[in-house]
Amino acid sequence: MPFYNLFCFDLSCLKLLSKLNFKFLNTRFYIMSPLLITVYLICGIYMILNFKYDIQMFQQNSYRIPRYWKWLSRNLGSTWRLIDIACLFMLFSTLINSVAAALIIAIVALGKIFIILRRKYKKPLVFTKRVWRLYAVTAVISLAVFLALVFSPGVGSPQYSRFVVALGSLLLMTICSFVPLIIADVILMPVEKMISQRYINDAKRILRSMPDLKVIGITGSFGKTSTKHYLQTILSEKFDVLITPGSYNTPMGVVRTVREYLKPYNEIFICEMGAKQKGDIDEICKIAHPFCGIITAVGPMHLESFKSIENVQATKFELADDLPSDGFIVVNNDFEYCANRKVDNVREIRYGITNIAGCDFIAENIRYTPHGTSFDIKGKDGFKLEVVTQLLGECNVSDLLAAAVMALELGVDPKKIQYAISSIRQVEHRLSMKQTPGGVTIIDDAFNSNPAGSKLAADVMSHFI
Repeated sequence: MPFYNLFCFDLSCLKLLSKLNFKFLNTRFYIMSPLLITVYLICGIYMILNFKYDIQMFQQNSYRIPRYWKWLSRNLGSTWRLIDIACLFMLFSTLINSVAAALIIAIVALGKIFIILRRKYKKPLVFTKRVWRLYAVTAVISLAVFLALVFSPGVGSPQYSRFVVALGSLLLMTICSFVPLIIADVILMPVEKMISQRYINDAKRILRSMPDLKVIGITGSFGKTSTKHYLQTILSEKFDVLITPGSYNTPMGVVRTVREYLKPYNEIFICEMGAKQKGDIDEICKIAHPFCGIITAVGPMHLESFKSIENVQATKFELADDLPSDGFIVVNNDFEYCANRKVDNVREIRYGITNIAGCDFIAENIRYTPHGTSFDIKGKDGFKLEVVTQLLGECNVSDLLAAAVMALELGVDPKKIQYAISSIRQVEHRLSMKQTPGGVTIIDDAFNSNPAGSKLAADVMSHFI
């Protein structure tokens, strides 16, 4: 695994130290015992894996200290960390022999290492160059703290040997692994800002070199990723389309997509835009300069950072506010905080299923069967398009409707839209249907195993004919 490279230097240092006999301030420091070397090694690996997890969480909080600190404040008192604190107290306790305490700590650390290595994450750590820089500086800071504690004057008393202090230092840095990480980020801030700006300027240069490229922004509290994929499938019937891959919905994710994936022959760039605080969508728009966009929903998501639903609304509609005067925005009218926010700077197109008042396009006659869903897309001036999809659920109908509306506005033939929608495959474990040999229909919604998802699955079943 990649993180093994990070502690090779530390291991080599330990091997060197095991062959040396230090004399510092008239105190002899022995670490020649293979047992002690093994304990150091286990605790060192455990510490490095904790650094990896902290960097992973830091990455998921967009490398922003305030966001990371909010996550951290909710997890500081976790049982996982309390076990480490208990081990630290046990090591310095006079009630147990230090060697016995070290063995217990090593066993606990081994168990935790096993758990960490087997743990699966929805969003694992992406080992970018920035992550490696953070890892390297964090390691240097930790090594400096370790050496300062172990070789400081007065260490090595009869009660607390240098071995106990050294092991205690590793445990302390494991418990407070977030401290060297935050310090490392502060140190690297000027460097990261310079690197980021260079990448942003390069992405802007690439986009300026493609004046015929149409950039479509998609944002929303729900449904933006599904809508992005559905829109790609439909628009690919007429255009060469690029989308932001995976969860590349941050400013630097969009920059990376432009620099690494955008080709001169691409005609459409669908840019998913995520946000956790006001200004996030505006920041992406200033990089990508979308011509048109879709706002799929405004809901109570990330309220710990947004503080209020009104701030969520303002942030999502930053996409509409930043569009050029000749552009247009497609808005889901089914959400209250979409419906009550009017757009005046560009042409707006409203779509909906439940709140159809004032909509330009609606989906009606929705019918669920064991083979999928059929519904009608109706627009003004008598427009009607009957579509069939393998997907289930009103949420998918809404996302397909948004994609179809955008495709119609960009001139895709309705028959090609019909074909594209019918070819979109079900996503496994997300309201996907399975037929058993005995004729039993199974609705698999295991990925969305929550009350809202269960309600949606039950609603789908109630509509079967």
